[in-house]
Amino acid sequence: MLIVSCSDFGEVVPSFRINSGLTLNYKNMKKLSILCTFITALFATGTIAQEKIGQFDGHEDVGNPTLKGAATYNPETQEYTLESAGLNMWDKADQFHFLWKKIKGDFIISATIRFIGNGTNPHRKIGIIARDKLSTDSRYADACVHGDDLTSLQYRTADGAITEQVELSVFHPTNIEFQRVGNKFIFSAAVFGANYKSVSKEIALDEEVYAGIFLCSHEDKVVEKAVFSNVRITIPAAPDFRPYRDYLGSHIEVMDVHTGLRKILHSAPNSLQAPNWTKDGKTLIYNSEGKMYNFDLASNTVSTLNTGFAINNNNDHVLSFNGKKLALSNHMGETRISTLFILPVTGSDQPEAITAPESGHSYLHGWSPDGKKLIFTGQRNKQYDIWSVDIATKKETPLTNTLTLDDSPEFTPDGKWIYFNSVRTGTMKLWRMKPDGSQQEQVTFDEYNDWFPHISPDGKWIVYLSYPKEINPTDHPWYQKIYLRLMPAAGGIPRNIAYVYGGQGTINVPSWSPDSKRIAFVSNTKL
Repeated sequence: MLIVSCSDFGEVVPSFRINSGLTLNYKNMKKLSILCTFITALFATGTIAQEKIGQFDGHEDVGNPTLKGAATYNPETQEYTLESAGLNMWDKADQFHFLWKKIKGDFIISATIRFIGNGTNPHRKIGIIARDKLSTDSRYADACVHGDDLTSLQYRTADGAITEQVELSVFHPTNIEFQRVGNKFIFSAAVFGANYKSVSKEIALDEEVYAGIFLCSHEDKVVEKAVFSNVRITIPAAPDFRPYRDYLGSHIEVMDVHTGLRKILHSAPNSLQAPNWTKDGKTLIYNSEGKMYNFDLASNTVSTLNTGFAINNNNDHVLSFNGKKLALSNHMGETRISTLFILPVTGSDQPEAITAPESGHSYLHGWSPDGKKLIFTGQRNKQYDIWSVDIATKKETPLTNTLTLDDSPEFTPDGKWIYFNSVRTGTMKLWRMKPDGSQQEQVTFDEYNDWFPHISPDGKWIVYLSYPKEINPTDHPWYQKIYLRLMPAAGGIPRNIAYVYGGQGTINVPSWSPDSKRIAFVSNTKL
């Protein structure tokens, strides 16, 4: 391996590690500039090893701006800061700073973006881009947000061709997403809290591209600065993936519900599901491949939670309001009937059965605040309704009775209401009722399919998951683009607090922090 610098040769090129396996014989080189040409060629083809920054493989100025750019990463906030000059990203050539990763095939890249300062040129640009090459005139497609009101999907269809664009009617968006599906590129954008608006364009790029985030000042002698937070590089599920047989990797994330700032705490190449925050604020309890696990927030370590024979758990597990007990749903027998059990939150060799397999499937969703009852979605009388069960007597009581699906019941902390989701209107929406099943009323009303209402410990907020209207309303499938939404418990208009690739297993269980400021959830990608 050689470490070579071209700064002594009159070239502005940093030092690189050469991993090509080639032997360079300096005695045979008549001009030292040949070495720089060789290094530049290796760099352009991706042979040069780059320093990783966060999720990205390398960064550099494209188009050789007069003033050099930079990229830094804050591991605590998981934010990227870019600095860049550059005349423009338009016409037949581009100048900008690029933080990139080589990606083959389909992808989704999303970020929360903000410029630092008022800026010099209203046409300064920030966004997400995919390019065939690192040359200034390469084919590309991007999701571009300007300093003024323009938001557009820009593209160049051939090396050296004139740049074109498709405008998107979102002004000064804070949240952007760029997706590739074959040769189709989709740009989605929104101001935090709003729904995405999207445009798309068919553009023929290489199967493997340089993809990542960028900044351009639109001024040769001015360096602008911008911050990218909540950056997620998602490799989605294959179109023919088999639900409950083929799994993607998982990120356990936490998020401030009012600022939208997210942080990945733990990642794994298999399926992790449904993190549950303990009452002392020290641990997240989640399930994976039938077993339960503790994630210690102070040490970032994982340990197995002893559930005895109950090692076929689904992702329905809930802590009692006092934090001392854990209830869960475990598949029993050859027919895998979901059955309810309770045990101490510290674990047990002998969980106590609360429902019987012969009664039908029981999918847990909540405790009563006094700890005396569990509420669940039960398959009884050839339909799924919401039931309660007295823990001491095991007596079951139906709370709903509809031919359509009612699911995901959860008590408010004061015990006055049970929130749930129901498809009785044809779209899955949130509802609520009194603890005895009376006064059933709808509480969300838009076109989305809403699942898993979770009430904050202080009783002021409800967070839930929304699928697009195209999804079967009776299903909550894996690996979709979804919204996590927040609404006041007293009523009001919901707003989006996270734009997530996930679905099943993302937020099936109550996952609020004890102080009602954050939630935990799971996002997915191939890892």
